[in-house]
Amino acid sequence: MVVMSLLAAALVGFAVGYVLRQYWGTGKVKAAQAQADGILAEAETRRKEMSLEAKEEGLNIRREGEEDLKEKRRRIRRQEERLQKRQESLERRVEPLEKRERKVASEELSLKQVEGEREELRRKRTEDLQAVAVLTREEAKELLLHTVKEESRQDMARVIREVEQEAGETADRKARKIITEAIQRYASDQVREVTSSTVELPSDELKGRIIGRGGRNIRALENAVGVDLIVDDTPEAVTISSFDPVRREVARLALTKLILDGRIHPGRIEQVVKKARREVDGIIQQEGEAAVFDVGITGMHPELIKLLGRLKYRTSYGQNQLEHSRQTAHLAAMMAAEVGGDIQLAKEGGLLHDIGKAVDHKVEGPHALIGGDIARRYGKSATLVNVIAAHHGEEEPQSVEAVLVAAADAISGARPGARRESMETYIKRIKALEEVAGSFQGINECYAIQAGREIRIVVKPEQIDDLAILQLSKDVARKVEENLQYPGQIKVTVIRQTRAVDYAK
Repeated sequence: MVVMSLLAAALVGFAVGYVLRQYWGTGKVKAAQAQADGILAEAETRRKEMSLEAKEEGLNIRREGEEDLKEKRRRIRRQEERLQKRQESLERRVEPLEKRERKVASEELSLKQVEGEREELRRKRTEDLQAVAVLTREEAKELLLHTVKEESRQDMARVIREVEQEAGETADRKARKIITEAIQRYASDQVREVTSSTVELPSDELKGRIIGRGGRNIRALENAVGVDLIVDDTPEAVTISSFDPVRREVARLALTKLILDGRIHPGRIEQVVKKARREVDGIIQQEGEAAVFDVGITGMHPELIKLLGRLKYRTSYGQNQLEHSRQTAHLAAMMAAEVGGDIQLAKEGGLLHDIGKAVDHKVEGPHALIGGDIARRYGKSATLVNVIAAHHGEEEPQSVEAVLVAAADAISGARPGARRESMETYIKRIKALEEVAGSFQGINECYAIQAGREIRIVVKPEQIDDLAILQLSKDVARKVEENLQYPGQIKVTVIRQTRAVDYAK
């Protein structure tokens, strides 16, 4: 519109100029022409300014549009982020709901199963009532007593299983429970194996010289040492029998010296026995000191060291008791270090736990209590006395170290290869174990495995249910404890298995 206005003005000016030139002459025409040119220049300048303003305004509008677009994008991005967070929050809320839904479904299934069992029980009760209706009073009474007995037995087994499960779950809080071996027992057919030593002779001719004229030499040796000498048909051997292992060693050493010396008569026997006794006492002292030094204990009473050294000549099922005491001390110390107990107390308790065996043939009572009395007599603390006295269950353990020493004692005595027994004794023990286990009702088979350290019992599934096997394992273990003699501990495992077999034809 502006341009058109300018063009119109130019045409008007041109017409005016032409008229003026025609009427007012050439000078006036030129003036008019100049005025028209000025108007045209001004119009061109105005056009350019307006064009620039239009471009600038367009740029401003474009810039504002871009800023507005960026702001809208930012708002959209923030909305997307909020929606994403809300979606994640919803997903986190949905997951517990899904778990709860699955749990509810599982509980509904369990309720359906319980309902089915209840219906089955109701049906069975109805059948029982129908059966009772045709029974006599005595028959009904007997049936009722049998039913109550079975239900009570199942309830008792269920309670036992729940208690054992709870004990297993809280085992860490009940770590003080004592782990012991059975108290050592000696059978009559084991006495000779445990209480005798054999001295080899160069020839059978020496047997007559050992016996002497009228048996004076053998009587002199037996009276001097306090042992029994058995001279029988065993070729080139004499057997020394005594419940005191130190006396047996003195007699063995003295008899060996007499055989090497060749002079065997009552006077010489007394001299050699005294010398052998001094040598054995020296060995006992050395062994006791070596054991104390090896374990790392200081300040022990000399009499306790002597009693400890006497364990060198004491064995249990072939296991040397002094070596067993060393092992127990080291094991107890390592376990005390693991659980944060008193390492020194565990060491000393482990080393002295069987000290009562050095004198238990002279004093009545279990060797654990005897050892506790000996330790108390020589000024040991009440805690250490309890550690020694409680390692076989004769006293309740009053400290963690007492439990650790009992466990270490069981580990040292029960580990494979620690102890041995004769083949005849071993076979008798295995057979006796299987006979005791097989004496219960409902047992199909039973096997003694792992050298008699475990008895596995296979029951008849139609006679014994899953709850009853718990009580059966306890009954078998109790009967084994009451009737058998064995080293270490015996694991009782009861197995119940039901198989269903069919054939596709």
